[in-house]
Amino acid sequence: MTSLVRTDPRPLGDLPPVGPIAYGQWRYTTDDVGAAQRLIETALDAGMNLIDTADVYGLDWGGTGFGEVEALLGRVLAAAPGLRDRMVLATKGGIVPPVPYDSSPTALRAACEASLGRLGVDVIDLYQIHRHDMLTHPADVAATLAALRDEGKIREVGVSNHTPAQIAALAAHLPFPIVSNQPEYSAVQLAPLRDGTFDACMRDGVTPLAWSPLAGGALATGDGLAPDLLAVLDELAEREGVDRSIIALAFVLAHPAAPVAIIGTQNPDRITGSNAALAVQLDRHDVYRIIQASEGVPLP
Repeated sequence: MTSLVRTDPRPLGDLPPVGPIAYGQWRYTTDDVGAAQRLIETALDAGMNLIDTADVYGLDWGGTGFGEVEALLGRVLAAAPGLRDRMVLATKGGIVPPVPYDSSPTALRAACEASLGRLGVDVIDLYQIHRHDMLTHPADVAATLAALRDEGKIREVGVSNHTPAQIAALAAHLPFPIVSNQPEYSAVQLAPLRDGTFDACMRDGVTPLAWSPLAGGALATGDGLAPDLLAVLDELAEREGVDRSIIALAFVLAHPAAPVAIIGTQNPDRITGSNAALAVQLDRHDVYRIIQASEGVPLP
């Protein structure tokens, strides 16, 4: 059987290639800097060199405020500066509670510069517009991003939670390519298969960064899953000798757009264990079975 699971590094413009699994920091809200450092070291040791955070992380999931997660990562990097050279550092801006979105030139520049300060770094490798601001013209967003890049504050640009049309509108005004798009994608959330997101990524050479590949943990626990989907995942997990969550990660990695699966566990053993997805064998029949079970209807 030829497996569809793609284990090769993913390109991000002129940045170093990144592993097929990345470490995301939405839940990175501990006040133990030593424990936080161990999580980063574990991820990097496991080949998860893309570390993805955001300025808004810390407002939920046990956090105490805007910027808290970036500030924690900044403390980790200050304590262990050698970690910076091992990672592709990604963060996001553009959410300004309670507005909720602001990518106007002044706000976006302020967000980026504040992230640099909290992280304690000179440059952000991948800077992403977190959510589309419908009230800022894409030419203004592009001009701000281009200026930040020219000033050496960011290296590459991506987007998150943008439609293909929104990405195209921004790309039309940028003097350099968008290298990443971060949609929600999992065996439960299949929208990128149907709404043109992955098609546009493959057309334009954009790497998808899939957030919540385990559907907030539901694909690990089975809570709330459709019985048919649960049955298919469990059957494949038994065949492959892995947990259900590993099959779910392998499913994300099996699309030809070559998504990166962003995991967010705070358990070092689970970080390392996630690499079991790279050895899973899923063929076309397996992947289509998961899709059909998730959607609850046979494919035409």
